[in-house]
Parts: sequence; structure tokens; C-alpha cells
Amino acid sequence: MFPFGTFGPSEPRDIYTGLPPIDKAQINFSSTTPFTPTYVKSNVTRTSEPARIYASRVQGRQVLLENPARESRSKKKREEKKAIRLAEKAKRDAAVMGRRDARRADMWRLSPSETRYQLFLPLHTLWLGYMSELLALPPPTSLGADVPSAIPNVAATHAKLVKADFHGAIVAVRQSKNPCLVNLTGLVVHETENAFKVITKNDELKLIPKQNSIFMLPIPMFSVGSSQSPAMTAAAPPAPRCSDTDQTETACITVLDIPHMEFELYGNQFCFRAAERAGRKFKHKETIEL
Repeated sequence: MFPFGTFGPSEPRDIYTGLPPIDKAQINFSSTTPFTPTYVKSNVTRTSEPARIYASRVQGRQVLLENPARESRSKKKREEKKAIRLAEKAKRDAAVMGRRDARRADMWRLSPSETRYQLFLPLHTLWLGYMSELLALPPPTSLGADVPSAIPNVAATHAKLVKADFHGAIVAVRQSKNPCLVNLTGLVVHETENAFKVITKNDELKLIPKQNSIFMLPIPMFSVGSSQSPAMTAAAPPAPRCSDTDQTETACITVLDIPHMEFELYGNQFCFRAAERAGRKFKHKETIEL
């Protein structure tokens, strides 16, 4: 607030002084001489540079006249509930089923006719191609060359394996506190946070807990896929394939039938869902005994 009237540097200023009498005076404002700068500069008489004072302290400043009204807690809760309802509606519209809904609908429950090892071998074939691309495995032509030099970097392989998807992989229990699980081998059809659900060669569905278990994971040593040149085909290992006419166990070749590497997975440090592992940063730790 600025006092009315013009006073000298030594004269006292009375903020309650009335307006000066104006008799038939016409006030003209223009863009070149606006009212506010002119009024401020004319009343700042204690400085020799009123224009500089106005530019540094007044021009462009915003004065908050009163405190803004705070939003009530009930309004925030209503907005949060509304956002949750909109998110659930968008998920329903997108036909995305959550874990709880899938569990209620028994989406992961296999019927006896679906619990067949041969039925999921094509999934294993897709997983081998996926691992070949993920780990950038060398072509099979390296078989005739130096085999140790063709083995990929183990440290880089570990970092990629902990983030990989294991649906379709073949895992075996190497050690476990439960002796009934040792040497149990099967094809992973469903991975949860705390367990692997596998199908054995005897067409049995087994649920293997990750806790207190050490798993063996075989990985192909060379790339497996159908996009190979004729020169590579002669030296290539037999690619996993399934016959449409013969559904016996010998009709399909798995990763155990070709040159492969074996990695150990410590279940105590692996209790995460596949989606969580993809974005999680794992740290190097010492070997943990069961």
C-alpha cells in the first residue's frame, strides 16, 4: 500500500491523509505511461533511481492477498476412490484379467486331458528360440571350432537369466530340504512368486516350492532356430521338433538332448514373479546353503 500525496524526504507521512481534492480533472492513461509505474516512481522520493527500484522490486511481482483454500480430506478421499474406479473400469474394458480374478476363475487349473507332457513341448521349443535371442547364443558352426571360446560370458548370462521368462523351460530339483523333491524334473507351465508348476514326463502335474530348493536350469549352448543357412545345417545340433503323427516321448527332442549348459538357481533368492524380476536389480551374493 502506498501513501497518498507527495512528501519531502524529511516530512512525516500520514497514512490516513485523505485524497487530494480533484476538481474537474481528467485522468488519461495510455500504454506508454501506465498508471502503476508512474504512481510508484513519483512516490519513491528517497532514492535517486526510482525506475531501477520499480524494475527490481515491483515490476512483475505477484502479491498473494489471502491464503488459498485447502482441499478437505474427504474431497481427497473421494478423488482417490474415483481414480480407483476409473482404473478398474479401464482394466475391465481392456479385458485384462488380474491375478485374483484368474485365481477365482481357475484359469491355471489344468484338466486331466490337458495334463500331458507332449502337449507343452511346442512351448518348450518356443522357449529355446527365446533363450537363443536373449542370450545371443553363437551359431552351431562353432562346434567344429574351439568350444570354450564359443561359450557365452557367464556373468552376462547370469544377469539375463534372472530376468528371463521360465514358462516352457525344463527345470530339475538338485537339492532341497524336502527329500521327496530331489531329482524331480519337469517342464514349467506356470511360475508364481513362490513356486514352479511343472509337468513331468509321466504326465503328472507337480507344484515345486522355490523356498529351500536349488534348481538346475539347462540352457542350449548354441542357438536353436529354423532360420539357419544350409552351411550351418550340417553342423547344427538336432533342433527340438515334434511329430504330428507320433506322439510318443521319443518324437520330441528337448534341451537335454542337445549340447547345453547347466545353471543353478537358488530358490530362496528367486521368490519373485516373472514380471517383478524383469524390472528388479539383483545383487551378487555369496552361496547360500539350505
